[in-house]
Amino acid sequence: MKNFDNFFLPVNNLGEAKEYYQKLGLSVKFDFSDKGMLAFKVGDQEPAIILKDTTKFPNTKPTIWFVVDDVRSEYEKLKEKGIAFLSEPFEIYTGMAAEFDDPFGNRLGITDYSKQKTNKKV
Repeated sequence: MKNFDNFFLPVNNLGEAKEYYQKLGLSVKFDFSDKGMLAFKVGDQEPAIILKDTTKFPNTKPTIWFVVDDVRSEYEKLKEKGIAFLSEPFEIYTGMAAEFDDPFGNRLGITDYSKQKTNKKV
């Protein structure tokens, strides 16, 4: 695990949530409300708070993602150590991701920026 990536929080009303988080002084990083996600910047940090609409993502719970070099290889290493993932690695806008719950009910995930690496090489 190289660094924090994003922090996901479930909400049942993105419009109200947007107003609330803006009252906290946070600005929108990206708005994919039509897809059920809204992200807020926290200072100058890359990690964001991403609100997920529970009407589109009913199994959402607070989640922390960590950056890794390669999700697929990290996924295999962690599976060998007994980590039970919720799914196979899946594609996201910036690369790949995979999520798992720890034994205490907390959701964690790993992600990479493989799409950005590919774009930089072109």
